[in-house]
Order: sequence, then C-alpha cells, then structure tokens
Amino acid sequence: MEPREPSMSALVPSKGTALLIGGVGVAFLGLGLGFKYLRKPEKCVRVGVVSQLLVHPLKSGRAASVALAECLKVGLKFGALRDRHWMVVKEDGHMVTGRQEPRLVLVSLTCEGGDLCLNGPNMEELRFPVKQSDNPVINCRVFGSDIQGRDCGENVSCWLTRYLGHEETFRMVHFEPQMRARRPVEIESLFPQHDQVAYPDVGPVMLLSESSVKDLSSKLEKDVTVERFRPNIVISDCEAFEEDSWEEIQIGSVRLQRVMSCGRCLFTTVDPETGIITRKEPLETLKSYRLCKPSEKHIYKSSPLFGQLHTVKKTGILQVGDVVYKISR
Repeated sequence: MEPREPSMSALVPSKGTALLIGGVGVAFLGLGLGFKYLRKPEKCVRVGVVSQLLVHPLKSGRAASVALAECLKVGLKFGALRDRHWMVVKEDGHMVTGRQEPRLVLVSLTCEGGDLCLNGPNMEELRFPVKQSDNPVINCRVFGSDIQGRDCGENVSCWLTRYLGHEETFRMVHFEPQMRARRPVEIESLFPQHDQVAYPDVGPVMLLSESSVKDLSSKLEKDVTVERFRPNIVISDCEAFEEDSWEEIQIGSVRLQRVMSCGRCLFTTVDPETGIITRKEPLETLKSYRLCKPSEKHIYKSSPLFGQLHTVKKTGILQVGDVVYKISR
C-alpha cells in the first residue's frame, strides 16, 4: 500500500502560527534597532598631547625616557624592558624602595645587545643576561602581597650591596611572565578584578600632566620635574589637573580607563637628580591644596592626590606626539 502524501494544509502553518512567527521576528528586529539607537555613540574630544613616555624597569630606579612603547595590560614595555619588572629585595625577600634607600633613584637599568646594564654614581657598569633560567626563584613581599621573582645573580647582589653601602645583603629579582602576578584589587578595591601587575605600588599605568607639575612648582621655592612623581605617560597642552576629569581616554590604538587618583607619600621628597630625601617638600605643599574630598577619606586618608592611575582596556602602541582624546557617551 502506497504511503499517503501529506496534505498541503499540513505543510502550511496555520494563520495563528504565522502571526506568532511574524510577531517574534518583528520583536527581534525592534530589539536590534532599539539597541542600535539606545546605545549612545562615543564622542572624542582632543584634550592633550603625549610629551613623554617613561619606563621604570627597576622599581624606584631611574626612568628611561622613550619615544615609543607598547602598552600592555601590566604596563609599558620597551624592547626587553618592562615597567617595574625588576626589584631590589633584602635577603628575606622584602622589597626595598627609594623610601628606605633614596639613592636607588640614581640607579639605571637599561638593555643593550641582549644584556641588561646596571649603572650608578661612582660605580662601574655591570652587564648581565636578561634571562637567567638557572637562577633560583625567590618568594618576595610587596606591600604585604606575596609575589615571586627570579634572582639576578651574585654579581648583581654584590654590586647593589656595595652601592648602597650597608652591611646587609641586597639582591635583585626579575618578574617573568609565567609567574603569578599581584592583583591591584587586593590593595585598592576600585581596580577591576582581572587586573594584574608585577612590582608597581598599585596600578599598571600612571598619567600626569606637565601643567599640574608647573602649578605645583609655582608654589615651591625650587621647581620640581615630572620625574619626581614617576609617571608613565606625561601629557602637555592641557590645563593643570585637567587629567583628573578624564574617565576614559584614547591615545593612538590604546584605550585607558581611569580608576583612581594617585595618593602621594614620602617618596615624592626624594630628589631624582641627587638621591637626597628631605621628608618635607613637595609633599607638605601638596597637602595644602590637593587633599581628597571628605567622602573619599576612606580611600586616600591624608595622602595628597597628584596624577591618575589607569587600567588598560585596549593594548597597543604609544608614541610621543600622540593626541590624547577624552571619550564620552
């Protein structure tokens, strides 16, 4: 017996079903159009120009001024040098910074021909390999957080110990990509959960304007330079403290999101040219006019605010001369 062919009425949806399908389609179309028109377009407003890019390979060491740098999630990178990926520690692994050893600001760490070059006043240059995979990994402490670092060797340790002129031994460690990084959110809850850093105090990128530094200098007996405040990105062609209001910015292909202001400490009283700490200026002057709002005291306490800490939303290349755009919606 031949199988019966289905009738046309079985193949054609009922009027009710057709209306239902059509309604769902219209709803989805409407929803898509709604999202298109409800989502506010971005507005880009020119607010400044990048005048300097500063990479600090050694925590508390001298900055390297570069014309171009990669902006990664963990901070700036120039060749083999990554921002704050090397650090001086004591034998027990606790960090050593310019707060305890002001003359560290005179030590430069550069890279040449595949070697790192360590230089300081009245010291012979010391060269050593960037990668030293046979050296032990040390457990370190940065502001109470645990992190690792690969020891840079006995020659580096002897150089630092001799330079700093103490009986105790100092060592240098290097953070490598496979090591477990620190999470800024564990220090400051305003940072995104996914952010990671090596040895910076808190965030991956710090931004400051030339005008803000000039404003501060106008209130001091002696001018200060941007290097004293250790930013990564220096901006010109804007008003003093205008950077405080840039919640999101675009520089070249890089997108940065402001997280919080940078609360300043005793380290600002170390002169980057002499390595001498005064424990007074410019910190006292900053406290006279750059304290936070009362509603933010639980974040900044009594620290004056100078510069802005950013998280990296989109990585890319930064160059001196890049225009800075403020993003709004």
